Amino acid sequence: MTSPRVRKAVIPAAGHGTRFLPATKAQPKEMLPVVDKPVIQYVVEEAVAAGIRDILVITGRGKRSIEDHFDHSFELEHYLEQAGKLEDLKAMEAIADMADIHYVRQRKPLGLGHAVSVAREHVGDEPFAVMLGDDMMTTGSNVLADMMDMHERLQQSVVAVKEVPHNEISLYGCVAPQGNADGDITITGIVEKPDPADAPSNLAVMGRYVFTPDIFDAIERTVPGRGGEIQLTDAIALLLEKQPVYAHTFDKGRYDIGNKVDFLRATVELALERPDLVDEFRSVLYEIVDRERETHPK
Repeated sequence: MTSPRVRKAVIPAAGHGTRFLPATKAQPKEMLPVVDKPVIQYVVEEAVAAGIRDILVITGRGKRSIEDHFDHSFELEHYLEQAGKLEDLKAMEAIADMADIHYVRQRKPLGLGHAVSVAREHVGDEPFAVMLGDDMMTTGSNVLADMMDMHERLQQSVVAVKEVPHNEISLYGCVAPQGNADGDITITGIVEKPDPADAPSNLAVMGRYVFTPDIFDAIERTVPGRGGEIQLTDAIALLLEKQPVYAHTFDKGRYDIGNKVDFLRATVELALERPDLVDEFRSVLYEIVDRERETHPK
């Protein structure tokens, strides 16, 4: 039986964001701004661009500002209207109307696999996408849309992977790939943060997945690992015992927003894409580069 087109996305957003302390002490890491939009808005816009409007955000304590961001702010909208700031008003209304966004709490920090399992009732028996808020794609990225097309063609789960330097594979989940005559890459194994000497490849799992609903049964069978957490990688390994899982490879357009340097890179590169900022901001960057060359000559 052919499964329906993917129409729901799940965004796990219950983590503590410890890599960005103290900035995340009192605000969710997903609300950190890249230029002038919070990270999670980029993720939601990516889902909408791929044709998904039903989005479930898995939250935790201290995450209420995410809900407020995607809701109407009648006081702000009234002020903008009265002040004649109609472009700003239009932008704020668009945020609230871009998708049907739902929220459910992960009551205990039991890992990414557990966070995904919380979405079971909302997702039901449909295929769905999982989008990690730490992984932000550039504007115009087709990674998710291509994964959805791949799922529709193969009727199986699809995991986004990207080549990384071999000495960095211990930072990621890692897949053992196997090609076939059609050019599709099947996953024959998957491990979480392997030692480089033991890694089956240098293909790292990125934060985009399209799952069949069978992933929920796999999560239920997953044994908690270190710290009592249920790893999504371990659940995918169990899913592989029942059905094929495919890899979708891509090579650019992704930022790891949990990494400070990549966060800064995203801010710079996206600012340079903005017509209202590029000229002035480029001049600032030239000034910084010239000063650095004088201060730290090679």
